[in-house]
Amino acid sequence: MLGTIVNMAAIIVGALLGKGVGKLLKADLQQYIMQAIGLGVLLVGFKMALGTENIIVVVISLMLGVIVGELAGIEDRLAGMGAKLEGFFANGAGEGTFVKGFVSASLLYCVGAMAIMGSLESGLTGNHIILYTKSLLDGATAIILASSLGLGVAFSALAVFVYQGSLTLLAKWIGVYLTEPVIVEMSAVGGLLIFAIGLDMLGIKKLRVGNLLPAIFVALFVMLFFDQLGIKI
Repeated sequence: MLGTIVNMAAIIVGALLGKGVGKLLKADLQQYIMQAIGLGVLLVGFKMALGTENIIVVVISLMLGVIVGELAGIEDRLAGMGAKLEGFFANGAGEGTFVKGFVSASLLYCVGAMAIMGSLESGLTGNHIILYTKSLLDGATAIILASSLGLGVAFSALAVFVYQGSLTLLAKWIGVYLTEPVIVEMSAVGGLLIFAIGLDMLGIKKLRVGNLLPAIFVALFVMLFFDQLGIKI
């Protein structure tokens, strides 16, 4: 769990630094920074999504995943958790972007191959190098995000702890199923979710990305299902 703990610390420190920097920036400049971040997020998501070798797997995963997510109400639960944290820590101090910062950063940090592979390697071998690298990237991103979205970004570390910690603890049981082709498709699905986060940051389209989160793991089962049937797509 050391890698995940370091990752959490990097996000919190980065967000606190970004929050301080944000106070020095004018509102218009914060908006422009958010637009620049949104463009970067779009690029990252698009590049990840293009890595797919089985578009049908991605489409099926998104369709089934959003059904699971809607039934579970993941987006509303994340927003509700963010609102509770805001009420407890912000104390009505005008942190209007707290929930958006918490939800967007939580999804951004949990979606992607580094979160999955880093957690698995940490649990299976005790090697935390992938998560240490991810920590540097997440910490830098947290500075930029928090400068515009505020303190909510810091609390995304809780989501990272639950998500990556669970993968680390379950690594011995699920690691055998996460072959390279499976990781590729899971990352491609995750890339589309990151792309959707970018659309929201740019104010183009608000999608319930939280409810699409199960699609990443649905991709695992879809790949295993086709593999069992001997179907090559």
